[in-house]
Amino acid sequence: MSKRKPSSFAPYFTTSDADQVRAAFLAAGQLEGYASISELIEAATLKEVRRLQRRHNHGRPWDGAGPGSLRPGQRTRAEQTTEHQGRP
Repeated sequence: MSKRKPSSFAPYFTTSDADQVRAAFLAAGQLEGYASISELIEAATLKEVRRLQRRHNHGRPWDGAGPGSLRPGQRTRAEQTTEHQGRP
């Protein structure tokens, strides 16, 4: 896990997904060595980031994208639909 956390952001989950994340942490978090739900979410996110790096960037980290490089908030349904058009 990251030792220093100079910036942060919060993911959005549906109610049922958030319920499952909390349930997984309560049921197995301590057994798996997670001290907090944040550690679990961080580990899962970084695992996916490493997979994306392997698949789309020859296994190398990308240049960092600092705070302010993404727009705030969750995408609207219309934006999500538009983004997924043309994808298999």
